[in-house]
Amino acid sequence: MLVLLPPSESKTGRSRGKSLDLDTLSFAALRPQREAVLAAVAEVSARPDAHEVLGVSPNLVEDVARNTRLMTAPAPPAADVYTGVLYDALDLGDLTPRQRRRANRWIVVVSALFGAVHPSDRIPPYRLSMAVNLPDIGPLAGHWRAALDGELTAAAGTGLVVDCRSSTYTAAWTPSGSVAKRWVQIRIPGATHMAKHTRGLVTRHLLGVDREPRTPAALATALEPAFEVALTAPSATGRPWVLDATVR
Repeated sequence: MLVLLPPSESKTGRSRGKSLDLDTLSFAALRPQREAVLAAVAEVSARPDAHEVLGVSPNLVEDVARNTRLMTAPAPPAADVYTGVLYDALDLGDLTPRQRRRANRWIVVVSALFGAVHPSDRIPPYRLSMAVNLPDIGPLAGHWRAALDGELTAAAGTGLVVDCRSSTYTAAWTPSGSVAKRWVQIRIPGATHMAKHTRGLVTRHLLGVDREPRTPAALATALEPAFEVALTAPSATGRPWVLDATVR
């Protein structure tokens, strides 16, 4: 099973520690794309108009400046770097050993800078959205699409793809073929401000289930103790199942 998460806008770094080592990251085939984005974002972030190109507030001076030090800054586990509402609810720092093993196998954060990482991958904090059109690279979703298709299709294997991403990050990889038949988007009805929080709780709940769900129906059943769920079949070939989830 793959549980696809978006990165957080806010990220936490450390003052000490080893720097980024691309050789240690999961999905090693993404290295050429990673090197290209790392170089391009460092160059852009040193420009006076960096905030305009990156689509961030001019007040985020330090966040943009960190993009120029990505190869030398300390690189904590991604589980510690990503913060915010979804990751607070997921609480990767408070897992049992079994849940941690599952998290490091199942959870994939789709990243504008690194393409895809597991929680155990060590990365520096950065400021970059998948919506950015990066000079010398182009739209980042398009830059990653072909490479992610090969890597994430292989990683999904015969398991479910549980998709908790936003539309911005869904654009970087859309499951196809047989994988699309096992693709389930988690939708949160009602108040949108609760969506990230609920997706974090859904992911946390899945890390603790007795048995890995192998079908969309089994996924709905696994979530029922903690959520009110409604499963909708794909609207067309190649479209996902949709699972509405509301905290009980």
